[in-house]
Amino acid sequence: MQIVKHSASALFFAVLSFTAAAHPHSFISLKTELVADDTQLTGLKMRWAMDEITSADLLYDAGNAKPGDEIWKKLAAEVMANVLGQHYFTEFWHNGQKVKFLNRPTTYAMARDGHQAVLTFILPLAQPQPLAGQKYTFSTFDPTYYVDMSYTEDSDVTLPAALQQRCKLAVHTPNPSEETLNFAIALDKEDAPPEDMELGKQFAQQVTLQCQ
Repeated sequence: MQIVKHSASALFFAVLSFTAAAHPHSFISLKTELVADDTQLTGLKMRWAMDEITSADLLYDAGNAKPGDEIWKKLAAEVMANVLGQHYFTEFWHNGQKVKFLNRPTTYAMARDGHQAVLTFILPLAQPQPLAGQKYTFSTFDPTYYVDMSYTEDSDVTLPAALQQRCKLAVHTPNPSEETLNFAIALDKEDAPPEDMELGKQFAQQVTLQCQ
């Protein structure tokens, strides 16, 4: 019997295309560091650690590759292409308006951390945003809630040292209603929630940045 392994791109595309199992099917642990100089915010440095099941085929494709080997660059490009197709799975807001991102990250990489595949990248804002006296909010989520994307600890969102005295971060974790929870749990492997429901947004943590 021949065993056919999914390629990394096919696996991740399946995970992010919501076609294989109940909700949520996959879990990604987030860490984010804001990228800024003294006066402007320029992007988000993100680290996405995938659960072991999601990671398995990616790491299988990587084999015993060492950090920096070509296979990691190939895997990173394949996965990143799918992330870009969903606008980084991230919304960033300022004064009620969405802040736009550049179409491509300034840097990205894939690596192994134990039994987990880890994607790192810098999500660049299309235009630098002023910090003094400003408030921003952002969230990273899969709209269908097929993938649970969340911060394990509030401390998984950080500021550069230069901003820690005059800016503050807060992570708000929502409490969806019992009705919403039951709806998500009841979704079968072939189901997808109505697009306008934005199910994942109802589970999405919101990060607030407030600067003096």
